[in-house]
Amino acid sequence: MNDKLLDIYRILFDHYGPREWWPAETPFEVLVGAILTQNTAWRNVEKAIANLKQLGPLTPEALFHLPEETLAEAIRPSGYYRRKGKRLRNFLGMLSDRFECRIEALFDLPTETLREELLALSGIGPETADSILLYAAGRPVFVIDTYTIRILSRHELLPEETSYAEAQQWVTDHLPEDVQLFNEFHALLVNVGKDFCRPRPKCPGCPLEGF
Repeated sequence: MNDKLLDIYRILFDHYGPREWWPAETPFEVLVGAILTQNTAWRNVEKAIANLKQLGPLTPEALFHLPEETLAEAIRPSGYYRRKGKRLRNFLGMLSDRFECRIEALFDLPTETLREELLALSGIGPETADSILLYAAGRPVFVIDTYTIRILSRHELLPEETSYAEAQQWVTDHLPEDVQLFNEFHALLVNVGKDFCRPRPKCPGCPLEGF
């Protein structure tokens, strides 16, 4: 266990409080949001999900039967909407063919198998897959993103060139395996990354300034 890593967590938690991320009504909504949030701000994803809910229940069956153009138009606010529409349809096709559109049946798979299934889908990379695993399926998988690498490297815990897999393994090795901890810690890192640890850092006032 790494005391510095836990110190960062405690400092950020004291500063921001619980993040209660991911904001969604169902695990399936989390999954949809994880796909739509690629390369866009969360506020745009919220608009897209609101559009989907106006079309009917946000369920795998309902989305699977939406015409392709209707789905694409609904998620337009999320950007790259045709590409993301195809990614959603690829996922829904797999869920329909193999799991009868039952998200709970997919989430019954062991963690490594579930991760492999997600990564096999076009357009779903490690960060998106791990977000689904952590936030939708409730698995103890730490999500690595640009903020994580930037913050940990600037505080001399990891080299800047550390790969996704290496960073994930290092963090997992140095934290207790706990879904709630992983959930809160990742959300807190995103917050401090957006507020202070930007490409051009805004260190004055950052909760980690004295760390």
